[in-house]
Amino acid sequence: MTRKTTAFGLEQNGPGPHIVGVLAQYIDRDCQKGMPMMTTEHHATILDALSHTPSFANIPAADLTITRMGGLTNLVFRVDAPGLKPIVVRVAGAGTEEYIDRDAELANAKAAARAGVSAMIHYADPKSGLLVMDCLEDVTTMTPENFAEIAGSPGRAGVALRKLHKSGEVFVGRFELFQMIEEYLDVLSKKSNSKLPDGYHEVVAAAAPVRAALDSNPAKLAPCHCDPLCENFLDDGQKMWIVDYEYGGMNDPLWDLGDVSVEGHFSAKMEQELLEAYFGRTPTAAETGRVVIYKAMCDLLWTLWGLIQHADGNPAEDFWKYSVTRFDRCKALMGSSDFSAHVANVKLG
Repeated sequence: MTRKTTAFGLEQNGPGPHIVGVLAQYIDRDCQKGMPMMTTEHHATILDALSHTPSFANIPAADLTITRMGGLTNLVFRVDAPGLKPIVVRVAGAGTEEYIDRDAELANAKAAARAGVSAMIHYADPKSGLLVMDCLEDVTTMTPENFAEIAGSPGRAGVALRKLHKSGEVFVGRFELFQMIEEYLDVLSKKSNSKLPDGYHEVVAAAAPVRAALDSNPAKLAPCHCDPLCENFLDDGQKMWIVDYEYGGMNDPLWDLGDVSVEGHFSAKMEQELLEAYFGRTPTAAETGRVVIYKAMCDLLWTLWGLIQHADGNPAEDFWKYSVTRFDRCKALMGSSDFSAHVANVKLG
């Protein structure tokens, strides 16, 4: 598997919905409920990381308060010390180096911090995946419900994404939609117990005009998050922060807008707020068309991700249902009366 999706800020056992910590939770889509306790090895790893971290390097262990914030694959800890601002230590999960490029993640996370949309990193060891970064306080971890209920939050997400995309930073790596679809299909083909929803290959074939439209009018690439789950957005009421750059890369920036709209279950009004805040105006027909296309294509792609989880026997949730739900939503959008017009508008530019 080449993709693991993570989410930040879901911890509900501590400070409640107003989470203190940029990494208040770091959970894979494929994790199970419940968190293991911090081990002696974890504690030693954290202390070693702090020894390389300015301001924390000479603090006695007895003066540190280390709080487990969440995660099952990657583990996240908040560290407090008297008179110092809290920081967060991320300990990478065992085996994640097989499918996460930690050098790329670090470079992209630093770029996002320079862009002013993510937390500053104080120490990192790409070989182990260890990260030490600022703790963002008094933020709300976003969910579909929070996006719907917190006034102005879709707009703040649009502003934050624009700030990232227009930052001039260059992310390591390229997010290739159709290449990823082919790679995921190849992974599934090698699993003896894998299966696809009826008609999946036909829908991929039906997406050929979409690919042709995008290829005929390629977007200027920008540094993109590429995995904009709601939980990767942290809102302080004035500014939206965006965290977790494991899958960041150069991409068509409108992918992020289409994908967050899908993940957040945005209504038409919420999507309008998102887009108008992003563009600072009403989007053109071609821009709207790209967003609509990516709403369908992100479901087509993440359907395969869910099927890989299903084939691997991941017990976190019913991944067959997850995949079929996304696939059905993709088919419904691609079969809608105005989808072909959106594709045409993208092709015209």
